[in-house]
Amino acid sequence: MGTTDRKLTSIEICAGAGGQAVGLHQAGFRHLALVEIDKHAAETLRHNIENRPEWRWEKEHCLVRQVDVKSFRPLEEVPAPESDGGESFPEGGAGLLRPRQLDLLAGGVPCPPFSAAGKQLGREDERDLFPTMLDLVDQLQPRAVMIENVRGLLEPERKFRYYRNHIKNRLRKAGYVICGWRVLHAQDFGVPQLRPRAILVAIREDEYRGFSWPEPEKKIRTVAQALGPSMERRLGGKDSPRYVEWLKNASLGTVAPTLVGGSKKHGGADLGPTRAKKAWAALGVDAMGVANDEDKMVDPDRDLGTLERGPKLTVAQAALIQGFPETWEFKGGGKTARYRQVGNAFPAPVAAAVGESIREALLRTGPLHEDPTPEFEAEDDPSLVAPELPL
Repeated sequence: MGTTDRKLTSIEICAGAGGQAVGLHQAGFRHLALVEIDKHAAETLRHNIENRPEWRWEKEHCLVRQVDVKSFRPLEEVPAPESDGGESFPEGGAGLLRPRQLDLLAGGVPCPPFSAAGKQLGREDERDLFPTMLDLVDQLQPRAVMIENVRGLLEPERKFRYYRNHIKNRLRKAGYVICGWRVLHAQDFGVPQLRPRAILVAIREDEYRGFSWPEPEKKIRTVAQALGPSMERRLGGKDSPRYVEWLKNASLGTVAPTLVGGSKKHGGADLGPTRAKKAWAALGVDAMGVANDEDKMVDPDRDLGTLERGPKLTVAQAALIQGFPETWEFKGGGKTARYRQVGNAFPAPVAAAVGESIREALLRTGPLHEDPTPEFEAEDDPSLVAPELPL
């Protein structure tokens, strides 16, 4: 088996319902562990791994841990990778995972500390899991690291620049090359939604032979394209007045506003704040709630709406807007709990695009990069290091 066919291994923390896991799986990574604290999302992960044929390797080898990531001890819990069915993995096959054996550590750590919708407490927010992520880097010493967060983390405010500098400095101290911190827009990678996300990629110095960020796709996938078949089915066929009206409105727009997961403290799910609801209305969608599943619809006027109001989205349709495969099933609780799993996810196509770039970098052969130090960034000025904010 050639080098390009090799299956790389990964561990993902804060895995949610599997958006990033799906994307990395599509990019050729095989998951040794998926860690998620929410019981409903963990149930979704287990269900899909158990029932998706393409996840048969994970069915035998992947540890799904429903636990606070601060309690996760990978070197005490995760079995070493084994080859299976002719697939080649790093040395292992007996006992537990060892340092420097993992290819990729990835995670979408919680965004409230940096979200524009929150108080932006950053390092002072108790929900901040960047220190935990960096502790795991120290323990596992993976070949590559991928961290996803909200765009707010890259805002120019000095407190965020301090914190970004600390994260990068700690990774450098651990022996990693910072490949960059980029804002990637989901709409550039086949997702019919805005959803900008901040992505950090770092590669261990003794593995670094260069890295190239994924290029945006030339064509945008629209809401009308993504939801057309399911809306036609739900609204009574291509000639029904409801479907014709929805398609007319949806075709006037392109991509949807960013889906939000909502707070467990504030009632049921809807599709976002007032501005987002207006954008959804322009696309022919009632954003005041989430509809029942197609096979559970009780009140057509409530779920399908009127010609003026338009239909609400089902959880399955929201998942299409988020870039999940149509076959990915969401489990646990009612529709609100399942919708939150969708709204909080990292779009799979974006994860796949970055994952493919990481894979290509890790499979490069030849000498190490002559200059492993990336281009100097203004925020890396030592004067921006804040000793009172240690990681």
